[in-house]
Amino acid sequence: MKITVITVDEQFITLDVDPEESVENLKALLEVETRVPLQQQQLLFNGNELNNSSKLSSFNVKDGELLVMKVATAAPSRVANNDLNINPDGSCVNPGAFQQHVRHDSNMMTQLLQTDPELAQVILGNDLNKLQNLMRDRHQQRSHLRRQQEEELALLNADPFDVEAQKRIEAAIRQKGIDENWEAAIEHNPEAFARVVMLYVNMEVNGVPLKAFVDSGAQSTIISKSCAERCGLLRLLDQRYKGVAHGVGQAEILGRIHVAPIKIGDVFYPCSFMVLDAPNMEFLFGLDMLRKHQCMIDLKDNVLRVGGGEVSVPFLQEKDIPAQFLDRQASDSDIVPETSGAKEVKDNIPTRGQSSGTSQGDVTQTPGFEAKVTKLVELGFSRDAVVQALRISEGNEEQAAGYLFGG
Repeated sequence: MKITVITVDEQFITLDVDPEESVENLKALLEVETRVPLQQQQLLFNGNELNNSSKLSSFNVKDGELLVMKVATAAPSRVANNDLNINPDGSCVNPGAFQQHVRHDSNMMTQLLQTDPELAQVILGNDLNKLQNLMRDRHQQRSHLRRQQEEELALLNADPFDVEAQKRIEAAIRQKGIDENWEAAIEHNPEAFARVVMLYVNMEVNGVPLKAFVDSGAQSTIISKSCAERCGLLRLLDQRYKGVAHGVGQAEILGRIHVAPIKIGDVFYPCSFMVLDAPNMEFLFGLDMLRKHQCMIDLKDNVLRVGGGEVSVPFLQEKDIPAQFLDRQASDSDIVPETSGAKEVKDNIPTRGQSSGTSQGDVTQTPGFEAKVTKLVELGFSRDAVVQALRISEGNEEQAAGYLFGG
């Protein structure tokens, strides 16, 4: 709002102020315009004097109102000096008086503009609250620096043969190196301190749209029980593939859905899933399907290319990822199985043409079994996964490879 102030020499000064502005801040603005010290100003509205600590709105000062400024008798110099004092927390006793004192000292302002331009700009501004906050920050910085210097001095004066003192010196040197490394990272690699958002893309599973977490460090493609039910796939759950998935943590494998259509971009692809009882994870597009459909994670263009590049879908920006996914991101690694170096342990996995619980000759004892294991392990799979695949395929190397690749 705009208000007009008539001064003692009958000048009219129009100011643009906030209704919630304090009277003290208004006087500070008038001090800039009239050169009348804040302490000597008296502001009258409708015959009533406005108190420094009150807000304009409390006196019902509205847009277009007229205020009268009078000059009171100058306060004793002792009071003026007290107004320049600093509180224990570093803030000014009288921020308006301190601001004007520094402004009128040309040598001090020149020094501030060279050594602390941030503080100089605040003093030249009109926001006294910002000045107070900055003064408190400067006080905390000085206190922290002073404590560090005292600790360093104590270490220098310590007994060189004192084992505990040597340990403190060693810790101080190590911390100094860490601080220098941190400062270098802040300057040259600031993005390292930002949160890394995982890779998500829009997909459709059995016609149901969802946001898939793309994870090349997960061996298998995974869908949660609730998500599979929402997609109408739970009826296809093969419970013969129950087991326990071990990664950073572990989760129960409820079974396997052998094939279902997923839509990436405008193209449909067949996909198989492990169904987990993992409420913190909805759908994870793992390495098995990434390999099967020749996917490429293109971080330069920020897209997932499928089918050797026939389809490209962009990775979602952070604003497009549901908040619950971001909140759970830190804990997902504790429950998502098949992370790099992890293995999946499946119980009760039937062999072809055989029901769960039936017995069969151990294919691990057949001739050439170890050679097959070695060849499949060289493709990047763990030995346990290869052995399980060969058991399922009754020792057929090609069928085991197809199973491992998600075929």
